[in-house]
Amino acid sequence: MPARPAADNAGVRLEFTKMQGAGNDFVVLDGMAAPVQLGPEQARRIADRRFGVGADQILVVEPGSAPGIDFGYRIFNSSGDEVEHCGNGARCFLRYVRARGYTDKQAVRVQTVNNVLELREQPDGRVTVDMNRPLFEHERIPFDAGGLVPRRVGGFELWPVEAGPGVELAVLSMGNPHAVMRVDDVARAPVAELGPRIESHARFARRVNAGFLEVLSPREVNLRVYERGAGETLACGTGACAAVVAGIRLGWLERRVDVHTRGGELAIEWPADDASVLMTGPAEFVFEGAIEL
Repeated sequence: MPARPAADNAGVRLEFTKMQGAGNDFVVLDGMAAPVQLGPEQARRIADRRFGVGADQILVVEPGSAPGIDFGYRIFNSSGDEVEHCGNGARCFLRYVRARGYTDKQAVRVQTVNNVLELREQPDGRVTVDMNRPLFEHERIPFDAGGLVPRRVGGFELWPVEAGPGVELAVLSMGNPHAVMRVDDVARAPVAELGPRIESHARFARRVNAGFLEVLSPREVNLRVYERGAGETLACGTGACAAVVAGIRLGWLERRVDVHTRGGELAIEWPADDASVLMTGPAEFVFEGAIEL
């Protein structure tokens, strides 16, 4: 039997809300009344599916810290690392703050560690997130392309990263780093084998989310994502955005695409090259509870 993981501060009791968006599941912690101090070991314990609550990511809700910002939004992967962005989590974030009475606005602006997002609830209960513009400059991803010769397709590059035979990656950032690989059949794609190799490849200084994209038509795709610090998840919002943006720039996709993940469907729209990417999808409450760390 595996040993129970130790916590940073034993005896701390945290109330939480479990939520999910397209199968990407989250533990939401409320820091509106008092700051939530969460160390890496505590985050790992909460996310542990045997000894904790179980989640792909942990989301912390905080008060806004600047004019025009409604809330602060912090994200921790199941590895314990604090990260820049989580699109599926952002949808759950809006449902949470509205349900708790922290706002009655249909749309709010939230501050992440490196970005400001606008979240808007739709009449059907789904949430649209303005994911901001994608970034392509290698130093902003970051990606080291030294010594590589890309294959240009449409208006974008596919990079022959040394992760396995035939691996060609489209690289970009949605506020966090992504590498997208096209596959013929996503169900048979070697995600468990190639995902970790791509995620931790030395060319990505801060590691990378690895997306495996199957194009069904110019308006419809299947997608699996091996997330940085979390492994394969049932859905990845930023990964869906990155895959669609890459597909548009490579000439494979139109400007609005339905993305089928293992956990559900996301609608991604990139209206123009100089526009923000819009992601729309579900966000649902699962249960509430408390955990002692």
